[in-house]
Amino acid sequence: MNKSKYLFGNRIFKLLIIAGIFAVLGFSMFLTTTTWYAVSRLGSPGALGLILIAITVPRILMMAFGGVFADKYKKTTIMFSTNLFQGILLLTLFSLLFTNNLNLVWLLILSGLFGTLDAFFGPASSSMIPKIVEKTQLQQANAYFQGVDQLAFIGGPIIAGIVMQVASVELSYLIATILVFLSAIFVFPPLIKEDAVEDIGRATPIQNFKEGFSYIRQNRFLSVGICVLITMNFFVFGALHVAIPIIVELFNGTPINLSILESAQMIGMLLSTMILSFVNVNKKGLVSVLGLFGSIMAAIFFSQVSDLTVLTVVVFFIGFTMSFVYIPFFTAAQEQTNNRLMGRVMSIIFLAMNGFDPIAYGIVSTLNTMGINIQTVLLAFALLGLLITIFITFKAKNYVRN
Repeated sequence: MNKSKYLFGNRIFKLLIIAGIFAVLGFSMFLTTTTWYAVSRLGSPGALGLILIAITVPRILMMAFGGVFADKYKKTTIMFSTNLFQGILLLTLFSLLFTNNLNLVWLLILSGLFGTLDAFFGPASSSMIPKIVEKTQLQQANAYFQGVDQLAFIGGPIIAGIVMQVASVELSYLIATILVFLSAIFVFPPLIKEDAVEDIGRATPIQNFKEGFSYIRQNRFLSVGICVLITMNFFVFGALHVAIPIIVELFNGTPINLSILESAQMIGMLLSTMILSFVNVNKKGLVSVLGLFGSIMAAIFFSQVSDLTVLTVVVFFIGFTMSFVYIPFFTAAQEQTNNRLMGRVMSIIFLAMNGFDPIAYGIVSTLNTMGINIQTVLLAFALLGLLITIFITFKAKNYVRN
């Protein structure tokens, strides 16, 4: 597989970027449309919670095995098949809604299947990057991938909202369906002509996953880096995600305030990914830890402020620092990992990033329901995260030096 000297002169890289944009736009439109349908048509906040669980829990459970498949089969085949079947699911959902046959049971089943399939796309696409770009281009490639994903994740809900406002929920689902099918076209295997996959033997999926887990456990840099990701996502991102709507309501904010706060975080992440697409990071472990420190200190400040305008600035800074945690570690992991194990390693990294979010959601919500002030909860989470970060810094000095 040819690797162009210039990143955007690489035809396959451009195809993956375009496919990723369509896939994320389709997924985020599906998510926004489904949540609005649950609230507006079904009239049940409880149904909304069930649907979100149906989307996220199977996705998290299957994510580990997504990496096994990414190592065993061609990554383009996995991405194409995932998009194709997700498009069929969305088309089924649209058809049921159009014929007035869509109910909560169907919505839960289709949402669960959609989330399950999504667990295979991420590990396949991320483990594909080292196969198609030069090693010196990995950080820039990851930054571009993260950047366009964030833009698409911001754009999807906006498109869905406009379509539902001026047309209908049905049309929003149909557009999401078309976008996912378009993603499949751009990763059509004969179009990319991926190199053959290295033989990983006849071991079972469980055995293959264990091999990937053992590889990470024996690699000090990877194991420490995953601890950094878990700390970031559990103590900062996960806690903040569920706390923002509560805080907006606590300080008598409006839906516009909520939108501004959530957008500020994504804009901060987008800006930092743009910087990382131009500035090469040599000490990737050090930068990821410094990014974690910055996020946690901002989270501590966030827990002490009661002005929504100031909170917006703080959330922007949290988003800005998050990319400095993720992208350098992603790049280092791809540089260090054996290609034969790339899919499994990346799937475990994705699992570390996403698997602890629902736990944080549950704990923060429960503590707040028990009458503990949400800002007190956030402060406690941030302080615990700070202690863990200090521990990592002093106990894993080799990671910080790299």
